[in-house]
Amino acid sequence: MTPLADDTLPDRHADLRQRVAVDTTALIWEASPSGAVWRQPLYRVGGEHGPVTSLVRYAPGGAFRPHAHPEGEEILVLDGVFADEHGDYPAGTYLLNPDGSHHAPRSDGGCLLFVRLRQYPGANRPRIVLDTTTGLWTPGPTPGIAVLPLYAQAGHPERVRLERWGPGAARPRHPDGEELFVLEGTVRDEEGVAGPGGWLRYPPGDSGAFRSATGGRLYVRVGG
Repeated sequence: MTPLADDTLPDRHADLRQRVAVDTTALIWEASPSGAVWRQPLYRVGGEHGPVTSLVRYAPGGAFRPHAHPEGEEILVLDGVFADEHGDYPAGTYLLNPDGSHHAPRSDGGCLLFVRLRQYPGANRPRIVLDTTTGLWTPGPTPGIAVLPLYAQAGHPERVRLERWGPGAARPRHPDGEELFVLEGTVRDEEGVAGPGGWLRYPPGDSGAFRSATGGRLYVRVGG
């Protein structure tokens, strides 16, 4: 498949005032300029050079040439091993590459990533590398929910964490708006149930609640 040119890439869920629910297991993979890396854009504005949230799949041996990341890059490694000249990052690794950072990413054996590009501006952000498989979980906002903080910084609006839910757990939505990606189990809102691969986004002021009959594990980003 020939990668789409910059000016032909359509915006996806660009209106941040709208609630969005996407089952990524039903989406078609889109080729990237690399030719050996594929993506499923969930949020995108401005084609190849605007902010984007996506799933990214590297074929074995897939790589990009060295490049910079204006306004930062956030990665959660879902499967396989992601790598660059700074190290290897197995499944469960959380990365925040700050505004203006450079690298040459690759994956020798292939990998699957949840990625945010150009959504973390600000030269004072740190580089973060966390192994979430060994992180310290703390009690969450309601009984049955534990939290693993990934990123929060004074002066910036977003707070990023993993949440681990027991069966029957529930909590209200955050008034600042939030985004969820279901890693394991299920979560229900007023409109239905999302399973693994479900991506949910709620604007500020969208009141309501989540609950889970099965329990699960979620990536959660609040605010920003």
